[in-house]
Amino acid sequence: MTIHKEGKSLLFWTLIVLAGINIGLHQLIPEMDLFLNLFLLGSIILYLAVLQFFRNPAIPLPDDPQLIYAPADGKVVTIEKTLEDEFLNEERVQVSIFMSPINVHVNRSPITGILKYFKYHPGKFLVAWHPKSSSDNERTSLVIEHPSGVQLMVRQIAGAVARRIKWYVSEGDPLVQGHEFGFIKFGSRVDVFIPTDAEILVDVNQSTRAGITPLARFKA
Repeated sequence: MTIHKEGKSLLFWTLIVLAGINIGLHQLIPEMDLFLNLFLLGSIILYLAVLQFFRNPAIPLPDDPQLIYAPADGKVVTIEKTLEDEFLNEERVQVSIFMSPINVHVNRSPITGILKYFKYHPGKFLVAWHPKSSSDNERTSLVIEHPSGVQLMVRQIAGAVARRIKWYVSEGDPLVQGHEFGFIKFGSRVDVFIPTDAEILVDVNQSTRAGITPLARFKA
């Protein structure tokens, strides 16, 4: 288990602040042992909660050109046909994965291909399961072109708590299935717009793991 680079600075300063507060309280009210011990316990729990959020476990990288893997850890909250009108301009099956604060928040490429389109959209911070969060919230849109020529859109969406989307790719970059392309802090959602002729392999309320859980299979 490693700690993601997005969390290292925050974890360092969180440790400094919590240690400083605890030391200061021991200096100001040394006689209140119960309160001090409870505050120390709370500080440890808080720090461990932040620490687990930024964990970045190693995974066995997939290598199956026929499968579309989950780009995020979380739970499938939507599987429905929709018109993707930002870039693809056609009907697709939208599979949405909600990432709670206890999930790993690394985002991984669902397929191998070339990043044909990327756009960052500033926006609102509605709760991630809100129907309009896909179109109104702060988000990024990525379109990856599979070697077969089929294009797949992935959308990172910020939520009410998650207000920091990170991405590490640019248009024209090659993406490898299962490799990291971004990160979202503190709860969010990722949408995948899958061709309608693909075989969907997940159900609503099913848990997913990025780069491990297959969402769909391309038409043979």
